Amino acid sequence: MDDISPLDAYKPPRIASLIETAGVAKANLPTAQMLVLAILAGVFIGFGAAAYTTVMTGVDPGFGPARLMGGIVFSLGLILVIVGGAELFTGNALMIMAAVDRKTSIRQLLRNWTVVYIGNLIGAAGLAVAFGFSGLLDAPMGDTAITLAEAKANLPALDAIVRGALCNALVCLAVWLTFAARTAAGKILAILWPISAFVLLGLEHSVANMYFFPQGWAAGASVGLGAALANLAYVTLGNIIGGGAGVALAYRFAYLGPLVDKS
Repeated sequence: MDDISPLDAYKPPRIASLIETAGVAKANLPTAQMLVLAILAGVFIGFGAAAYTTVMTGVDPGFGPARLMGGIVFSLGLILVIVGGAELFTGNALMIMAAVDRKTSIRQLLRNWTVVYIGNLIGAAGLAVAFGFSGLLDAPMGDTAITLAEAKANLPALDAIVRGALCNALVCLAVWLTFAARTAAGKILAILWPISAFVLLGLEHSVANMYFFPQGWAAGASVGLGAALANLAYVTLGNIIGGGAGVALAYRFAYLGPLVDKS
């Protein structure tokens, strides 16, 4: 029994324990259920990215307070993932906490990441196709979609990796904070500011880019498939580094103690 009220936040050591337990549950999900939840997460992040595209239409997408509003609406995606329940690759970087304690195997971790990554791609790209048939991308929103896709395709490799790492540090911190909250409202507030910050700062989220590139193609962008895949590879690597090493391993050491040989 916890000795705090339902309105109080869990303390960090308790959060670490809860995240490890959640990681075990994620690793043991049946493949079909995992894939469906991953597709839903891809759709959810895609809706946030579509909302961001609309907010950035007619304004300078690089600077200014509009970027903050874009970050706020983009937060919709992670809110739906966390409160609604879905499997998101970037947030699942926190599963490393359970893996290093051998509560899940490396094989289970990689299985989850692979299935969830594929599902996220299906959901995000599928939503972009739906927007392509909606007629909304024939309007000025389409010009913004092209600009976003082309900017991401032209991002140098090192920039993409570092921006991916910084992005997922904030995403995983947002997920960490949601485990502190005991109410849906608390979880939403926990998500809002870290996610708004990563969008405002121009950082790179692999699952969001799974939506942005197909959205750009649907609007007529001339981005090559190779450039899009290269961006996804670099950003994904950065996301794993930032979320897995930058947040998961750091907090695991800080709150669950030094690693010990459990063989």
